[in-house]
Amino acid sequence: MSKVIHTTDATFEQDVLKSDVPVLLDFWAPWCGPCRAIGPVLDDLAEQVGENARIVKMNIDEHQQVPAQFGVRSIPFLLIFKNGEVVAQQVGAQNLPAFLENLK
Repeated sequence: MSKVIHTTDATFEQDVLKSDVPVLLDFWAPWCGPCRAIGPVLDDLAEQVGENARIVKMNIDEHQQVPAQFGVRSIPFLLIFKNGEVVAQQVGAQNLPAFLENLK
């Protein structure tokens, strides 16, 4: 069972902004090939980080309020939050390992 959290517009604040550990938020959609490609990487990362961080995904087709708030225009769109603030962002799947270093 995946440790990735699937958040919604309604649960975003609790799942991401109020988290006491760093959060990687992935805005994605099922029709997005690069989004599907990084899915297994994020599943593995969720296992690796355990309780030290959260891996959270939001389907932009089902939830549009939060993506609009962050100006999501292209996916995958990844944000890293620490203490409720964005500390890093990336559009696309390229150079994912280097980006994930920001989660530490």
